[in-house]
Amino acid sequence: MTDKADASIAWPRCAVSAAVFRGNEVLLIERGAGLLRGLWSLPGGHIEPGEPAIAAAVREIEEETSVAAEIAGLVDFHEILRRDGDGSVSAHYILLVFYGRWIDGEPVAGGDAAAARFIPLDALESLPLTDAAVSFIERARAKLDTLVRT
Repeated sequence: MTDKADASIAWPRCAVSAAVFRGNEVLLIERGAGLLRGLWSLPGGHIEPGEPAIAAAVREIEEETSVAAEIAGLVDFHEILRRDGDGSVSAHYILLVFYGRWIDGEPVAGGDAAAARFIPLDALESLPLTDAAVSFIERARAKLDTLVRT
């Protein structure tokens, strides 16, 4: 996702991200561009016109990490609204946050990701993460654990 408004873009834009788990690890990327450069986050990006949201999540995971994943469900949505100093909208995204399981592949950074890797859940505090990332990861893990128990 870019972080600066383009006057030709109608806001808000729809986007996806996904918490993908492999055992006690979660797949994260380091953002390589824009205002979020250097921060770690869940892989994700824009939903293309005519593309189902779950398909967009699977595509973005593969594009940014080379990992194949199965989406198990929706955690929640996250609204990102940024304004310039004059109050004009610089970015407005409605982000659908999914969760799922690793199927295959080792993380390799692609797209706008500077790095991609599975991070142990107990090591999340050691990384500079985007806003709300830990909360979404924790809620995603709880939902996945519930699925496994049922």
